[in-house]
Amino acid sequence: MNKTVDFEMYTSILQEELLLAMGCTEPVAVAYTAATARSLLPAGTLPDRCRLYVSGNIIKNGKSVVVPNTDGLHGLEAAAAVGIVGGDEKAGLQVISQVTPEQREGTRRLLEHCKFTVCPAKTEKIFYIEVRLYAGTEETCAVIEDFHTNLTRMERNHTPMPLPKNDCGEAETPVLTDRSRMNVEDILEFSAQVDLDPLRELLERQISCNMAIAQEGLRNPWGAQVGRTLLKAAPDDPYTRAAAAAAAGSDARMGGCELPVAIVSGSGNQGLTASVPVVVYGREKGVPHDTLLRALLVSDLITIHQKTGIGRLSAFCGATSAGVGAACGIAWLDGADYQVIAHIIVNSLAILSGMVCDGAKASCAAKIATAVNNGLLGYRLYRDGLQFYGGDGIVTKGVENTIANVGRLAREGMRSTDCEILDIMVGS
Repeated sequence: MNKTVDFEMYTSILQEELLLAMGCTEPVAVAYTAATARSLLPAGTLPDRCRLYVSGNIIKNGKSVVVPNTDGLHGLEAAAAVGIVGGDEKAGLQVISQVTPEQREGTRRLLEHCKFTVCPAKTEKIFYIEVRLYAGTEETCAVIEDFHTNLTRMERNHTPMPLPKNDCGEAETPVLTDRSRMNVEDILEFSAQVDLDPLRELLERQISCNMAIAQEGLRNPWGAQVGRTLLKAAPDDPYTRAAAAAAAGSDARMGGCELPVAIVSGSGNQGLTASVPVVVYGREKGVPHDTLLRALLVSDLITIHQKTGIGRLSAFCGATSAGVGAACGIAWLDGADYQVIAHIIVNSLAILSGMVCDGAKASCAAKIATAVNNGLLGYRLYRDGLQFYGGDGIVTKGVENTIANVGRLAREGMRSTDCEILDIMVGS
């Protein structure tokens, strides 16, 4: 076992990332924040006014996607309302998973009788959600920032309230593990050598949940039916089946399906893209189950590694990163070593580093299919002895340098693109 690989770091990253979420993670984070703010009101009290202060990417990702357990409602107002009426503030990103039929009706009534206002937050933070509730003389506030479950402030009538405590009696202030030392070579070493037992439950849950919603998307006509359409076109091609299943999961998820997803990099669509193609391909190939779990580690961690430099939210479609990760996991199942996987990453990023994120909605499924096929094209190219070289656009010598270039492009270069996308989407 290579002692230079930080096994504890990679294990911690996976434990932080492979969370369960029901619904698109940005609206669900709004529901979580709203449920927390409601928990500070007197028992049984509902607000007559709700003000949401959110960063631009939250507006972008909450505009069009259907919120689960609302009978087809969409938008941040609906997310906040269902969080207030039926949300469990202790359930994290599964905050609205136990909403009852009576609470669904209560959500509609609240939207009719409570004034909801969505305001751009005056902050430079990419990820920021502040919910303020008003009920008579009562005012409460909850704030999440930087990532989806990072609750940083709770107030009642302008008085700070203690944050929830963990099992040790300390305030829960989650801090993500430093990812700056991640690299492709160590990810492959970790995936091949780590003791699977401490991670087994996490990975089995990822397979179970993500394959369940993928199968739901293939069985039933959710969204734009991208997955079903792909499968009809080439039912006998294993790569098409892998991409179609991931797209079908997004079809269902963006359409408001009430099944949970194991997320990656704060995104259910990225979680589906990184996992489902690898599982479909591995099962068709008949690999031993533990080999499949290790391939999932390759895909998950390569996805997270790429996203580290990009950030949680940006104008860069995260499915691109996850599609590359999935292709690497599939190649690893075929016996690919570091050299092959490094070239898959470079080839794929050379092809598709410009697909923009214009919010969560039905067409995300098509972007997932494109991303998976892109990663697989990068794999095919190198398998046939073809590759892109340093100096070809943003590609530079060395896989880590190319990943860093894409991170810079998405984080810095596409900042104004993100603003323009939001202006277009809100009709400015």
